[in-house]
Amino acid sequence: MKVHILDDWFDTLRGLPCFEKLTGYDVTVWTDHEPDPARLAARVQDAECLVLFRERTKITQDLLGRLPKLKLLSQRSVYPHVDVPACTDHKVLLCSNMHSDTPSYAAAELTLALILSSYRQIPEQVASVRSGNWQAGVGRTLRGRTLGLYGYGRIGRAVAGYAEALGMNVQWWSSEEGRARAIGDGVKVAESREAFFGSSDIVSLHVRLKPETRGIITDGDLSQMSPRSLLVNTSRSGLITPGALEQEIAKGRIFAAVDVFDNEPLLEKSNILLSHRNVLPTPHIGYVTEDEFDLQFSDIFDQINAYTRGAPIHMINPEVWSPTA
Repeated sequence: MKVHILDDWFDTLRGLPCFEKLTGYDVTVWTDHEPDPARLAARVQDAECLVLFRERTKITQDLLGRLPKLKLLSQRSVYPHVDVPACTDHKVLLCSNMHSDTPSYAAAELTLALILSSYRQIPEQVASVRSGNWQAGVGRTLRGRTLGLYGYGRIGRAVAGYAEALGMNVQWWSSEEGRARAIGDGVKVAESREAFFGSSDIVSLHVRLKPETRGIITDGDLSQMSPRSLLVNTSRSGLITPGALEQEIAKGRIFAAVDVFDNEPLLEKSNILLSHRNVLPTPHIGYVTEDEFDLQFSDIFDQINAYTRGAPIHMINPEVWSPTA
């Protein structure tokens, strides 16, 4: 099988233990990003399997129509970037392990790192001392602050454990079902959505992006946040109503630490989320660690091996599969 791996920007996978699972395949690794469907299709014209790095490349009807040899898309986690009906139309099987029992500890750790970096002004202090100056300002302590976690899921619970170890107070908000689970687990749930945003020193988002969660954080929610409070988003930018965070940041009232953006890669230096002094931006690195890659791509390569053995796993559109496909 001819396997093409897209968007391995730092050529990381070939150096990881999981890569041995592709022994025997004809593997091509692309270390840059090609957004144009026509040019991308020309690159991967002979591909029978495409391996995706999360949402870095969109799989569209246009692209699929240009790849007649493609049989399998193998990836991990959610797939808002994949046109599943188009995959089905073109008889391309999508396999994606939803890892229902495993949180991304890398994303949880980055969330904590962003909180610490913002509160202790670490980027500013480093820039100051490197420029020949000394202290650049006065930071804030986390102990005793209230961390509001939106979304009662695996990553949020990992972040809660880190926060409690630092002596922070943790409270939750989520869907009705999520709040019920949280209450059942005996953790603190805010009295109301307004109270959650209004009483949290830090609000961190940990919700999967789905049609029903798109734009779930509104300008009204952000306006409820107290002055100098911090919004952290290591999940997906689409959770926030378009433009709402930018408008609130422009007021200079709250702070933000964001790892995700509406358009990625975001290279416009003038964008307020990159340029405003109240924002700490990182370039979608929540899951970008060697350890996380080895975990994720081990699953992805297992899916390829299962397919070639004639017993696919984690099928999203199983209706296209037949043993003779």
